[in-house]
Amino acid sequence: SLNTLFILVFAFCPYHIGHFSLVGLGFEEHVQASHFEGLITTIVGYILLAITLIICHGLATLVKFHRSRRLLGVCYIVVKVSLLVVVEIGVFPLICGWWLDICSLEMFDATLKDRELSFQSAPGTTMFLHWLVGMVYVFYFASFILLLREVLRPGVLWFLRNLNDPDFNPVQEMIHLPIYRHLRRFILSVIVFGSIVLLMLWLPIRIIKSLLPNFLPYNVMLYSDAPVSELSLELLLLQVVLPALLEQGHTRQWLKGLVRAWTVTAGYLLDLHSYLLGDQEENENSANQQVNNNQHARNNNAIPVVGEGLHAAHQAILQQGGPVGFQPYRRPLNFPLRIFLLIVFMCITLLIASLICLTLPVFAGRWLMSFWTGTAKIHELYTAACGLYVCWLTIRAVTVLVAWMPQGRRVIFQKVKEWSLMIMKTLIVAVLLAGVVPLLLGLLFELVIVAPLRVPLDQTPLFYPWQDWALGVLHAKIIAAITLMGPQWWLKTVIEQVYANGIRNIDLHYIIRKLAAPVISVLLLSLCVPYVIASGVVPLLGVTAEMQNLVHRRIYPFLLMVVVLMGILSFQVRQFKRLYEHIKNDKYLVGQRLV
Repeated sequence: SLNTLFILVFAFCPYHIGHFSLVGLGFEEHVQASHFEGLITTIVGYILLAITLIICHGLATLVKFHRSRRLLGVCYIVVKVSLLVVVEIGVFPLICGWWLDICSLEMFDATLKDRELSFQSAPGTTMFLHWLVGMVYVFYFASFILLLREVLRPGVLWFLRNLNDPDFNPVQEMIHLPIYRHLRRFILSVIVFGSIVLLMLWLPIRIIKSLLPNFLPYNVMLYSDAPVSELSLELLLLQVVLPALLEQGHTRQWLKGLVRAWTVTAGYLLDLHSYLLGDQEENENSANQQVNNNQHARNNNAIPVVGEGLHAAHQAILQQGGPVGFQPYRRPLNFPLRIFLLIVFMCITLLIASLICLTLPVFAGRWLMSFWTGTAKIHELYTAACGLYVCWLTIRAVTVLVAWMPQGRRVIFQKVKEWSLMIMKTLIVAVLLAGVVPLLLGLLFELVIVAPLRVPLDQTPLFYPWQDWALGVLHAKIIAAITLMGPQWWLKTVIEQVYANGIRNIDLHYIIRKLAAPVISVLLLSLCVPYVIASGVVPLLGVTAEMQNLVHRRIYPFLLMVVVLMGILSFQVRQFKRLYEHIKNDKYLVGQRLV
């Protein structure tokens, strides 16, 4: 009855209120054309409920019904907060996602008509993908603002809410601030985010089109005969390439260093140093103190925690805010004009940075890939990822060399020798753990699950090693994550040990003996034993060709089923033994004595 009441109050009533009002106003056809009839109708119902509650609250105040006034007020607050949450978390990222898509249409040589067609063919997926893109954009924008707070003087970004402020409570703000303030803030956010997308996406694309007419569009169209599916590639990029770049602590430090250098330059050029960074001495002292604290924290946390990776980075992003509050500064002459020039300088910098990010990695990637594939068109995800890694490695090598330069030639040669050995070891491990294991895993998955489901018995399944490898990487990642979350057993211990050693102290012998050899043996056995049975043993029994084909095609799923059944049975036997012991002890155990 509680569930029924809940559905009645929170779903049935708002939906029908919205439905009747939409029918009454004659908007029914427009809503049906949107493909999200139920959702929009319910939200309209909630908005009407909120308006009704406000009116009733006003009437109750007039006639001095205090108890009903309180009840109506609480109900209105519940509806208001839920609507605001829907707007902040649902509508705003969706607007950002669509705006990003519209501004980047020329980059992929697409038109609004294409987007309309894809929306009509799969409205839910299209909306979800746009929401996801918008959410990622908003998240990284917020992370960048937090990075700025660490560099700039406290009080420069007074107009942006500080997420690190201990007094900042979003729900309380939603309750206390009136609707028009929320509306004003929402419109302002849309304008700021929208104009940044225009500045960093639409304008650079126009400039690239006019300066390098042959550079765009990016090649992201994959034809049906291409052996690699777009999905597996994008998953690979999101799962492997981006986290690898983001989890490098250096990338964040470089970004922070660049922001600091830019701020110092702008401060000296426009005489806004005091406004942007506060007074220098104090800043340097706090920076030194921060470095010492960081060193101290690193020494304390000598043992790395497994699997903290990106989550830890995000936690650090959220926890590393500068001091909350305000720091006084010196105002130079013509202050408003200088601030205006600062904003113009910032816009130009962002535009140039965006141009470099859009062209350099892809240009480098295309140039490198042309040695390998010639003139064939390659999916731009490959070229961009390849170019990004090359740029990252180049910058890393330069920074390392600059750090080593003062130590003399012999030390450099020694270091180069150590690093070469380490790179060789890493390459061997990478070939085994990121090449052979994912390929075998992907192939096994294809044989056990994909081929039996997709290919009829009278057709031959085709295997694309490249695609199997791409999906195998994902499977390997998921299996490793599940292993690390699960109970203690040999594989978990080995993976934890490898993680703890890291790349610097890589132990090739241990990895091959304890991890690569057992895993590859199990996978090879899983692939070879069924094949030997189907191709070598079954024909000797003198069965028909159809039967041979059936065995050949169905032996992998059959063996998987056998293994799963064996696992379930052994688990049940253990459970029954425990239950038996429990009943026996319950009934006959007289007492236990501590010896």
